[in-house]
Amino acid sequence: MASTSTSLTLPVLPLDDEVVLPGMVVPLDLSDADVRAAVEAAQAAASSGNKPRVLLVPRVDGTYAGIGTLGRIEQVGRLSDGDPGALIRGLGRVRIGSGTTGPGAALWVEGTTVEETVPEPLPGSVAELVTEYKALATSWLRKRGAWQVVDRVQQIEDVPTLADNSGYSPFLTTEQKVQLLETVDPVARLKFATEALRHHLAEQDVAESIAKDVQEGVDKQQREFMLRRQLEAVRKELAGLNGDPEDESDDYRARVEAADLPEDVRKAALKEVDKLERSSDQSPDASWIRTWLDTVLELPWNERTDDSASAYDIAGAKEVLDADHSGLEDVKERITEYLAVRKRRAERGLGLVGGRRGGAVLALVGPPGVGKTSLGESVARAMGRKFVRVALGGVRDEAEIRGHRRTYVGALPGRIVRAVKEAGSMNPVVLLDEIDKVGSDFRGDPAAALLEVLDPAQNHTFRDHYLEVELDLSDVVFLATANVLEAIPEPLLDRMELVRLDGYTEDEKVVIARDHLLPRQLERAGLEPGEVTLEDDALRKLAGEYTREAGVRNLERAVARLLRKVAAQHELGERKLPFTVGVDELRPLIGRPHHTPESAQDPAERRTAVPGVVTGLAVTGAGGDVLYVEASLADPETGASGLQLTGQLGDVMKESAHIALSFLRSHGAELELPVADLKERGVHLHVPAGAVPKDGPSAGVTMTTALASLLSGRQVRPDVAMTGEVSLTGRVLPIGGVKQKLLAAHRAGITTVIIPKRNEPDLDDVPAEILEDLEVHPVADVRQVLELALTPASNGAAPEVPVAA
Repeated sequence: MASTSTSLTLPVLPLDDEVVLPGMVVPLDLSDADVRAAVEAAQAAASSGNKPRVLLVPRVDGTYAGIGTLGRIEQVGRLSDGDPGALIRGLGRVRIGSGTTGPGAALWVEGTTVEETVPEPLPGSVAELVTEYKALATSWLRKRGAWQVVDRVQQIEDVPTLADNSGYSPFLTTEQKVQLLETVDPVARLKFATEALRHHLAEQDVAESIAKDVQEGVDKQQREFMLRRQLEAVRKELAGLNGDPEDESDDYRARVEAADLPEDVRKAALKEVDKLERSSDQSPDASWIRTWLDTVLELPWNERTDDSASAYDIAGAKEVLDADHSGLEDVKERITEYLAVRKRRAERGLGLVGGRRGGAVLALVGPPGVGKTSLGESVARAMGRKFVRVALGGVRDEAEIRGHRRTYVGALPGRIVRAVKEAGSMNPVVLLDEIDKVGSDFRGDPAAALLEVLDPAQNHTFRDHYLEVELDLSDVVFLATANVLEAIPEPLLDRMELVRLDGYTEDEKVVIARDHLLPRQLERAGLEPGEVTLEDDALRKLAGEYTREAGVRNLERAVARLLRKVAAQHELGERKLPFTVGVDELRPLIGRPHHTPESAQDPAERRTAVPGVVTGLAVTGAGGDVLYVEASLADPETGASGLQLTGQLGDVMKESAHIALSFLRSHGAELELPVADLKERGVHLHVPAGAVPKDGPSAGVTMTTALASLLSGRQVRPDVAMTGEVSLTGRVLPIGGVKQKLLAAHRAGITTVIIPKRNEPDLDDVPAEILEDLEVHPVADVRQVLELALTPASNGAAPEVPVAA
């Protein structure tokens, strides 16, 4: 434990930025008035033969510490810089008491010495503390290179002396040194010194690690810089030995000047080259500029295919279209007209109109599998131009069309620019496939960006966001394909000329399968031409009963399946080649037909065998199709009242049902129908295939006929199908898709079709062989529909609905 003893009267030597602990020897500058006054007072009070003594007291913010250090003035003389100074040794701690008087100008105080004792021998914990402090101090001294001090520290065994030795540590703050001075317990003082030293060493390790990482990074950059310089020197030497121009691949300025670029594009490219030359190789801007320059230099700014020989040979172009496609005569005729007009304009020098080229954009609209995409390829072949297909299905980002800004990471030009680049010419045929599948979301509307692309009055100055230079698209022949006309935005449709592909007749499908599909599938099945032959009757049955579609895609799959079966049986030794597939071989090879015509069924099993069921005609995204409308009346005692509609009908189709019901209620008497039942009993209208959404007004006459059949008890003729919108007064109004609906009726085995009178001009578009097989009745009033569709009352089944009195 610590104890106090001797009283002392000493002059005070204040220390503002320093703390002297017992055992330390420090030089002090006598130029300071307080230091000089204290030293002079001590010298005056010292007895002869004794060295003067002073009390060294730290002063923090003008406040003296409670404990000072007894100091002995060893020597007074000159410091190393020549100023007067005194060398003072710390002897022990002194607890400061009250002030007193003494000689000289110094402050005198009374104090008592502090005696420090440590138990002997040292306890185990204190011995471990001594060992730890010495190890830490040795580590720190070795890092500073103070090897001569290491031995002196190792030789200290006294705990107070070892603790006070930490006063030399430069990393301790003045406040920490004052705390060491005022801690009179030597063990506590040694613990504090050890903790401070451990904390400092940890900080030093972190700082050294950071400095090492920084130095390694700097060294790596310097090494990379030197290696790059050496690589450049090696390249120059190799270029000199081989006689090659220096760094030709990276010399963008020479490439831009040598390229055949439009003037405004050349200026923009040279401006980017200037930026590239000013930027460093490691700059991200340099990478973006190189990518942009590569894109600009790869575009075929002045490359055009010479189409004077082939595209303007209209007879030759017509032969190409006929060879590639059977049927579609009206479509091929329109494309021939398109090419003929281009020829006339070129011959008369009308390629430019007011600085802009004129020309139409053809939109090929029709169900899947009718050959829209292959027609685009045929147009390119007929014109002798490059063909590029741009798939737009599912595109929802406007930047896909107009390109990304160059500030974005991974920026690319739009699909139109990429198509021109892929074609390698400025006048390719670009097919915008599935333009009706373009969507829009928060990234913009791609269809709106296509407005400029497809407008002949604007696309000669098309500006892609990535290129940011004008690109002339007026020489590009744009074709678009779509399945559903209504899905194309109206402004976009206004810029295109509509060409409808409504599907193929059965005869056309047979020719297509024989001349185009069969040879292609023979090759894919690994069969030689002539090894397998399909008779026309077999192809007709495949088209009519195994597949029912507007196009020929499923027909081609059926042919492929047939050939695979024959090839497999030949490999198994079950069948010899060559082999001819007739109608009788179809069922053993690919099973039963999937689509049996309604007219081929037993009369009792037909859907129209009961009153209230009518065959209607509709147009879907897959082409024309037949649909059935069923009507029933609820029991007057247990059934509900009102009109119930099922079959996932749209709003317009629901309105058609209400109109049909209203017409029959108001005109039922003149039609000799029991309309009282409509008031007392609920009516239910259902359109089968309930999982498929249906909408449109063209089922109006079908619903009216179904209700009239139900009320009269007269069946609807099974060979009759109908389409048309009905008004409240019973007028039959025109509808769309007549050709597709008649083709669907023909495929389904229908022989009589009822259409609106005002749709009679649309019959000119229907193939003659279809009209020969169909009996088409244009009507203007629902009464005519009922006369044609309902079986006579004397021949029909017994009425299922009692006639009201």
